[in-house]
Amino acid sequence: AFPGQPRNIVPPVSWVFLWASSWTPPNQMPDSVFSGLRLLELISIAVLGGSLDGLKERNEPIDDLSGAGVSTEALSMKCTLQGTPRLPAFSMDGDIFIGGVFSIHYKPLTVIYNYTTKPEPTRCTGSIIARELRFSSAMTFAIAEINNSTELLPGIKLGYQIYDSCASVPVTVHVAFQLSNGLDPVFYKGSNCSQAGEVMAVVGESGSTPSISMSRIIGSFHIPQVSHSATCACLSDKQQYPTFFRTTPSDQFQADALAKLVKNFGWTWIGAVRSDSDYGNYGMASFLDAAQREGICVEYTEAFYRTDSPNKIRRVADVIRRSTAMVVVAFTATGDIRVLLEELARELPPPRQWIGSEDWITDPHLISFSFCAGAIGVAIQQSVIPGLREYLFDLSPFWEDAFNCSLTENADRDKNVCDGTENMKMLKNPYTETSQLRVTNMVYKAVYAIAHAIHNAVCWETNHTIQLTFSQNGYNVSFDANGDPVAFYELVNWQKSESGVIELVTVGYYDASLPNGQEFRINRNITWMESETKVPVSVCSESCPPGSRKVLQKGKPICCYDCIPCPEGEISNMTDSPDCFPCPSEFWPNAERDGCFPKPVEFLSFEEVLAIILATFSVIGACLAIITAGIFFYYRTTPIVRANNSELSFLLLFSLTLCFLCSLTFIGAPSEWSCMLRHTAFGITFVLCISCVLGKTIVVLMAFKATLPGSNAMKWFGPPQQRMTVVFFTFIQVLICTVWLVLSPPFPMKNLTTYKEKIILECALGSAVGFWAVLGYIGLLAVFCFVLAILARKLPDNFNEAKMITFSMLIFCAVWLTFIPAYVSSPGKFTVAVEIFAILASSFGLILCIFAPKCFIIIFQPEKNSKKHLMNKN
Repeated sequence: AFPGQPRNIVPPVSWVFLWASSWTPPNQMPDSVFSGLRLLELISIAVLGGSLDGLKERNEPIDDLSGAGVSTEALSMKCTLQGTPRLPAFSMDGDIFIGGVFSIHYKPLTVIYNYTTKPEPTRCTGSIIARELRFSSAMTFAIAEINNSTELLPGIKLGYQIYDSCASVPVTVHVAFQLSNGLDPVFYKGSNCSQAGEVMAVVGESGSTPSISMSRIIGSFHIPQVSHSATCACLSDKQQYPTFFRTTPSDQFQADALAKLVKNFGWTWIGAVRSDSDYGNYGMASFLDAAQREGICVEYTEAFYRTDSPNKIRRVADVIRRSTAMVVVAFTATGDIRVLLEELARELPPPRQWIGSEDWITDPHLISFSFCAGAIGVAIQQSVIPGLREYLFDLSPFWEDAFNCSLTENADRDKNVCDGTENMKMLKNPYTETSQLRVTNMVYKAVYAIAHAIHNAVCWETNHTIQLTFSQNGYNVSFDANGDPVAFYELVNWQKSESGVIELVTVGYYDASLPNGQEFRINRNITWMESETKVPVSVCSESCPPGSRKVLQKGKPICCYDCIPCPEGEISNMTDSPDCFPCPSEFWPNAERDGCFPKPVEFLSFEEVLAIILATFSVIGACLAIITAGIFFYYRTTPIVRANNSELSFLLLFSLTLCFLCSLTFIGAPSEWSCMLRHTAFGITFVLCISCVLGKTIVVLMAFKATLPGSNAMKWFGPPQQRMTVVFFTFIQVLICTVWLVLSPPFPMKNLTTYKEKIILECALGSAVGFWAVLGYIGLLAVFCFVLAILARKLPDNFNEAKMITFSMLIFCAVWLTFIPAYVSSPGKFTVAVEIFAILASSFGLILCIFAPKCFIIIFQPEKNSKKHLMNKN
């Protein structure tokens, strides 16, 4: 391209092409061309926006090149064109010309020049691409409709110049220069070209690569180009291709549609093949970006071209055969995918689900590859062009070629004369196939888009930017800021009919103008590979269910991972969760670890068997103490009751009753009052018990010493002193408990640390020093009492109460010595159970050791309950 040069200057490369051609133009440019140039610039202004200032220069007369007014220096350098530079074109005269470029033949004829003879004009060879021929006919049909219209461009006749690019980029470039420039047989140095190109706009090319090449050339001359099939997203760049437009959606939309299609069916592990061309490379790059955004992984991506060596095509086919991906996305041109499918047909691969781009998914020639049945892809919307089929048939050369007959009487010997019995409706070939007009309609709309732009520029005489929007045959046509139409695709599925023939069935639509996530609308059942109705699965790793997390496999894409169960205390509540997260502090995962539920609150409830047993023994112990007190009260005048200090005995029985009952405060849900009561009541009542036992032990010792000659021990430890001893020792415990409750009292607490899966509702000690001070004081009194009991164990038999006190204190100390490690190591509610057990065991030890023998004598051996018996025993 030669940006910045005036339109009427022919670049040097153009002269090379012109020299290589074989047609010599007329020496003078017709007036219609000059008017066409003005219309062309109006189109550029109308469609692209611009200024009319540049037209002033074009209205000035062109310098005479005959020699008048030309300097001697200019005349000294004269260039004369050699050869016949013009390519052949199918054309029709008109007031305004529209160019058309189509790949009607497969390739140009390759000629090796020896530079000794005049080169021949470029010629196309190979078979005709019937579809491209239909495109060119659709263009002439649209122009014929416009010329017959009284509303669109009235009084202006459109002409056309249609060229065959031979599916060759060099030929396309040649055509582009020919469309951009006029032809001066003589060119003088220092002067401008006197002739410019005749076309106002160009329809074509079909492929992205030739369209890019052509746009770079004609864009420099501000000639609008409207392509019907070039989908490369790169052509949306208005900095590089300012005059390029298209009636087919950009590959960016197609790539997004294909990626969302893959995501819609849950495929995360795919393979990808593409044409090694601008169409395939740019399209696949856009698709891979979109796939990455959708979380899709690509196992492989292979590029190839139809002219590649058989070994390379075979290598691509082997990659597909060996792959683990069940889905293959093919962003290829029709001619390229055909070569690959032919190679795959030689050795059929495992079943694969093919996803096709719009270029090949609707090609009727490819449905013969039955192993691709079930393929699905996006396609240009089907359309109907009234009158086109009849127009295609109304061609004498086509009639003669289709029926192998001649319409003239001078028929060839190999052909019969057409007699009129030929049935056009029975004729089927790609040229006349109008049942699924897709790209053909894009050609049709491209011509009308150009006509509407000319109409707006000429008939409205406007000089500002016009948003080109119109409707034709019920189809809206509009362009965005990048020259692209709104993307609307059909979802086409290759379905096998009952007869085994593969048919192209539209199963849904994709509308890019709809909100994200609502673009697809599927309204028919889809048949997948191997005629399955169930969506195939193509994943590198199965989805991780809730309750697990993904761990990427080393060296593999993100779609390849292992599923690891969530650790204890953590959950994941969605599929393919990248991580597990902990439940709130008072919640715990369920068995599946996909949800959190409130932790069960645990405490020693009255409804539990263990609590019922302990409460039963507590009540039994209290009742036993009350019954014993009743027996002692009833037999209070008997010697055995009187001999054991009945006052301390009744006080001891009262304190034992409280000890049995205080264990009930440890059962049930802890509350603020129960927590303070249970420890203090237990501490005070037990000190009261031991104080009474201690008093009884001292009484025994003092009573024995009082029997010794000259002893007056009982005078110093009479009933008042006994009461003071009990009050004094108990008051110390009351003081300890009071300080504990004032400074740091026990309180109810939810223990979340002992067990992760449940909450232990317990009483926190508040101050551990206070708790252990209470226990320590009880232990100190118990040891002191135990020592005194040992000292009194050998007293005379009628005072054998010291022996029973020794046993009771031995049990008491043993219980509480084992309580300490058991209390520290017992978890949860069992800590409370251990404490209750220690209270009950020590209480039962006291009441059974001290009072049971006496009650047995009172009830079952009343003969021993006499003063004489006690004295005789002594």
